[in-house]
Amino acid sequence: MMVQREMGTWFKSRWSPDHANCVEVRFAEDHVGVRDTKDRTGGQLGLGPQAWSGLLESVAADR
Repeated sequence: MMVQREMGTWFKSRWSPDHANCVEVRFAEDHVGVRDTKDRTGGQLGLGPQAWSGLLESVAADR
């Protein structure tokens, strides 16, 4: 099930328990931002659409 997210809003998976080692994701028009939930001011990784798709495919393949 795909959930629509508001552009620019950071979120983490609903499957992530409280205080877990998680990342947050934010969709922008030209990239997807990824940051550490426990270090929100420590910077972020910006991925283009193709890199984001590749990451998701790689994670799904490792399940």
